[in-house]
Amino acid sequence: MISHDGIINVAEFCPSPNFDERPNNVAIDLIVIHAISLPAGRYNTQLIKDLFLNCLDPGKDEFLGSIKDLKVSSHFLITRKGALIQFVSTNKRAWHAGISNYKGREHCNDFSIGIELEGCDDEEFEQHQYHSLSKLINFLSMDLKINKKNIVGHADIAPGRKTDPGPFFDWTLLQSML
Repeated sequence: MISHDGIINVAEFCPSPNFDERPNNVAIDLIVIHAISLPAGRYNTQLIKDLFLNCLDPGKDEFLGSIKDLKVSSHFLITRKGALIQFVSTNKRAWHAGISNYKGREHCNDFSIGIELEGCDDEEFEQHQYHSLSKLINFLSMDLKINKKNIVGHADIAPGRKTDPGPFFDWTLLQSML
């Protein structure tokens, strides 16, 4: 399912330019779950793709205009319908976590896989998303030897700065599927 170059063959691959090399001798041992909607609370997968591909056209939207020059990415996006899109090889460092800390280790991008769910803090996620997310996590944990206890939300590694995936994310349901 995953090639030697870190691309999952069941995902749509949209290569983002927003990545770099991981530090030498750093094991990937964390999965970070995010939520994203553009603009906030609206679901438009193409706008998310455009953001990660550096081609976001803000039109007349003030919020989109404020983020159009961000250079961000994630390894994966799971759409509201459960479709899997990959932006960055698992071998590379995606730019998803920002200023972050996990158990005293800073710079979580160095040692993590970022998974965005199309959603927001104040709405429930779709069952299709949990199904795709659990399949992806099960695969990544086996392929990359990531302990399933090392799955966190963005809010857990950037408290006070980030709140996603938010209170409507069902951690119990996810754990039951792993």
